[in-house]
Amino acid sequence: MSKLIAIVGRPNVGKSTLFNRLTGTRQAIVSDEAGTTRDRQYGKCEWGKTTFSLVDTGGWVVNSDDIFEEAIRRQVTLATEEADAILFVVDVKNGITDLDEEVARILRATKTPVILCANKADNNIDRYDAAEFYSLGIGDPYPISAATGSGTGDLLDRILEVVGRDNDDDAVDDIPRLAVVGRPNAGKSSIINAFLDEQRHIVTDIAGTTRDSILTRYNKFGFDFNLVDTAGIRKKNKVSEDLEFYSVMRAIRSIEYSDVCLLLLDATRGIEGQDLNILQIIQRNQKSLVVVVNKWDLVEDKSQVAIRHYTETIRQRLAPFTDFPIVFTSAVTKQRIFKVLEVANEVCKTRKNHVGTSKLNEEMLPLIEAYPPPSIKGKYIKIKYCTQIPNTQIPTFVFYANLPQYVKEPYKRFLENKIRERWNFTGTPIQIFIRQK
Repeated sequence: MSKLIAIVGRPNVGKSTLFNRLTGTRQAIVSDEAGTTRDRQYGKCEWGKTTFSLVDTGGWVVNSDDIFEEAIRRQVTLATEEADAILFVVDVKNGITDLDEEVARILRATKTPVILCANKADNNIDRYDAAEFYSLGIGDPYPISAATGSGTGDLLDRILEVVGRDNDDDAVDDIPRLAVVGRPNAGKSSIINAFLDEQRHIVTDIAGTTRDSILTRYNKFGFDFNLVDTAGIRKKNKVSEDLEFYSVMRAIRSIEYSDVCLLLLDATRGIEGQDLNILQIIQRNQKSLVVVVNKWDLVEDKSQVAIRHYTETIRQRLAPFTDFPIVFTSAVTKQRIFKVLEVANEVCKTRKNHVGTSKLNEEMLPLIEAYPPPSIKGKYIKIKYCTQIPNTQIPTFVFYANLPQYVKEPYKRFLENKIRERWNFTGTPIQIFIRQK
């Protein structure tokens, strides 16, 4: 499972720029205005054949009257408690400020490893100025320039020293992993208790009980898989305002460690922004999906019309990926609990479905001939051959064309939909590659 790195620091030191640099994206909004980053950004960074996750946090402000800054400060605290390492970003141009000293004081008290990044060291003189940050007592400052990328290689080497490289021991275990994810109070703990038929308190009230996802072996009724739960959430009174953020931090870890995700929705509340955030993380990590609508016992109208309406609404909100099973259940009454396990087990198997090359070409080539990719600049694209690559994490198909660079995303979606119509890949993402023939 990849490690989690939190980027913290006072406002305007360049945390979002560093996040964008390390992830190779432009996800985080960069602005000179303090407090631009309020929501957490989550991304992947690969270095030295090791992948780790990054969380960009809002600027840490102490003794501020701004209600957003108070919330940001709490969430930064939670991020540092959850992370495997912390990147503490300071600004070489401005030198040490009172805020830097206050943040350093709090970080010195944490047991999580802290790496000091002296950002905005755009030239050699700035790099020498970084030495003043030794007085923060955090350790060696790493002079970098997030804007130009200077010094980020040394920083990434240091991150790997601190968190270690990927451990491949996880790959030895072939038993499928099911992660139960969802926003707070959707019934994750209750449904795991219902699966196991025992009152196991997944959410403990002891701070920091579990830093990693816990595996619970489920071996009943012919099923054999590991349930990945999210233990160790602290007492409700300590995280009441930050439960949403905390659940996303936990969801990241659980999702990365799973094969199939059971996304729990609360039937009484419908789909909220938090559910869509978790879905994006599932899709980014290419995990299979089963949507479980919990608390169905509390819904008054349980007619087929209501179920159909609910199903259509869920698929519309989670589009464009709509080929996933939906199960209506109740953890309290144990209604359709067994159905959830059956469906999850089926989705586990579909991840390994393989279509023979001759059968695939026999079905897909006439379709492609009837609906070829649109021509670009007067050039006609011809797809002559296709195959499914064996032994991949998710089903992966390669189509060989004369001009692969001109085949755009909408046509790839068309190919994916046609594959799904003909073969069962329900609940599982599919990768489509177009290659030079």
